[in-house]
Amino acid sequence: MKINEGVSVIEAILFAHGEPIEAEKLSAAAGIEHETLVKLIQLLMDRYESSESALTVLKLGSCYQLAAKADYIEYIRAAMESKKNTPLSPAAMEVLTIIAYNQPVTKGFIEHIRGVDSSSVVNSLVEKNLLEEAGRLDVPGKPIAYKTTPAFLRCFQLSSLDDMPALPNSEGQVTFDEILISKDK
Repeated sequence: MKINEGVSVIEAILFAHGEPIEAEKLSAAAGIEHETLVKLIQLLMDRYESSESALTVLKLGSCYQLAAKADYIEYIRAAMESKKNTPLSPAAMEVLTIIAYNQPVTKGFIEHIRGVDSSSVVNSLVEKNLLEEAGRLDVPGKPIAYKTTPAFLRCFQLSSLDDMPALPNSEGQVTFDEILISKDK
């Protein structure tokens, strides 16, 4: 492996991993020895410095992590706040409704009801602090169950989940068959 290729491999792994990664695991994933890893990380850091990049590589104990330099924290914070303050999409409202009335529930339960993948919506609601993990179910795979948070109650001006409106029952509801019959006429 050429030096530039090795630096790029290390950079790609650090970027994709996102979190601190043990030096041993990074070496194994890149297929290089530890001594070479240290030299390649230094070359990567030199590359970032010479190009005045906003990125750096942090050494955290025996781990490495790709991170933004502290000089850019205010910009990052502003971007993250604007992401948190965006209005909720209809999909997010639907997921919140499903969880609020059936909690704690898994992503699989939500997807079964909605009929579409809801992972990104659930993750977004967790990030906005409207949902939180409620533990893991004692079934194969141990899926994470989610529930609403006190922030959810505040946002929707509820003192407790008991204050949520009752779900409509089938009385007075128009059925699918009734809609088809009225279209045929």
